[in-house]
Amino acid sequence: MPSNLASVVRLALHLGFTAFGGPAAHIAMLREHAVTRRKWLSEQEFLDLLGLTNLIPGPNSTEMVMHVGYKRAGGIGLVLAGMAFILPAALITLVFAWLYMRYGTTPEGDWILEGIKPVVLAVVLQAIWNLGRTAFKSRLLATIGVIVFGLYLLGWNEILLLFGAALAYAAITRILPRISSIRTFAMPPLLLIPAMLATTAATPYSGGRLLLGFLKIGTFLYGSGYVLVAFLQSEFVDRLGWLTREQLLDAVAVGQFTPGPVFTTATFVGYVIAGFPGAALATIGIFLPAFIFAAIVHPIMPRLMALTWTRPLLDAINVAAIGLMAGVALTLARDALVDMPTLLLGGIALVLLVRFRINSALLILGGALASGAMTAVS
Repeated sequence: MPSNLASVVRLALHLGFTAFGGPAAHIAMLREHAVTRRKWLSEQEFLDLLGLTNLIPGPNSTEMVMHVGYKRAGGIGLVLAGMAFILPAALITLVFAWLYMRYGTTPEGDWILEGIKPVVLAVVLQAIWNLGRTAFKSRLLATIGVIVFGLYLLGWNEILLLFGAALAYAAITRILPRISSIRTFAMPPLLLIPAMLATTAATPYSGGRLLLGFLKIGTFLYGSGYVLVAFLQSEFVDRLGWLTREQLLDAVAVGQFTPGPVFTTATFVGYVIAGFPGAALATIGIFLPAFIFAAIVHPIMPRLMALTWTRPLLDAINVAAIGLMAGVALTLARDALVDMPTLLLGGIALVLLVRFRINSALLILGGALASGAMTAVS
């Protein structure tokens, strides 16, 4: 293996085993290694790549690793860097999924999960708060976010909401730039999109349907990795009935507790639905679009970044994604906050996250231990 390619794979593997804390932390670690220590690319090149990842759907930190691999070792570097970053996390998640299915329904597993769920909800709420402070740049953007939140709760399709919000915002800001009253208070035309209400009847399992479901998510998911929860709930809880809300919360917890990309939550979900074949199909389905997008977009990056419509499009997608996250948080709260102890756990976790920036994986472990202690006392 050429030295450039070997160094890319070593770095990606290192991050795959040690990068905790979510996409922002992953990207910060990647920058430290690729820009500061190894000098593979300049600060400006790294920022340009970061802007590029925001233009395409998929897991941002994974795509950043792919782009750095491309810069260092060409197309094969992109592929191997992405695989080396994903596989450690997927394998670790697979082990947790096996343990969960074997022991998660025992009394011991139940008290662990009861302590984890409120903490996971707090992690999602913190992400909404932090992202919202940056994303809500105007009253119009805030209005779009609130409308997406409401329509999601009414059962509207999350993909239509994301792209409808983006098109609405781009049209309003480009066509009516001087009419402030309309810019501020206009109802985005996404309301003209027909609602696609979620089905409640369970659909028989199909491997092809599972793969297509994750391919769809990987193709259309913008924003934070936490938006993944909205897509998973809509697709596998509401539409297909293959997953319960409790299982979804547990999958998110495992995604927080393991290193590497948050999207390996899909590995857990696939295993819960259909064992090892389901885990493989889910992992391939959710990550394959990222490889394709990164390979296509990287060579044309300068032209994409120069387009005037890219920033408004991203701004609207970001606030729509936050609206989806808020909708999911509200629905998940019904399963996570079931009594006074879980309310206390969730509240304490939220304070520790927002005020003291405690690592989410440590908080999840603490929630499990606290639940165990309360169970033992009672």
